[in-house]
Amino acid sequence: MVLYSRCFRFIRVELGDLLVLYEKLTHVQSRIVIGTRQTLKALKNSDVNEVYIANDADHQLTEPVITQAAELGIPCHHVDSMKKLGTASGIEVGTSVVAVKND
Repeated sequence: MVLYSRCFRFIRVELGDLLVLYEKLTHVQSRIVIGTRQTLKALKNSDVNEVYIANDADHQLTEPVITQAAELGIPCHHVDSMKKLGTASGIEVGTSVVAVKND
């Protein structure tokens, strides 16, 4: 719980208007899928209800996820930073794609 508390404080200070998206990720960490490959796999299994894409990520990596999510009608939220997306997901490194699995 200490990690969550530290992440939340960092997110609140840095984000402003994107706070809601990142805050949501901190609340559903047990249902998060991190990374492009894992997200594509979860999308193929129809196990995702929303996707988060970092704007500073390589578009060649994120495009297949965006395309597949659009085909399935799953909302894609774009966030500004891989590092902040990783922090909100509970990891210490940046990530280009994060998906939230169904309940």
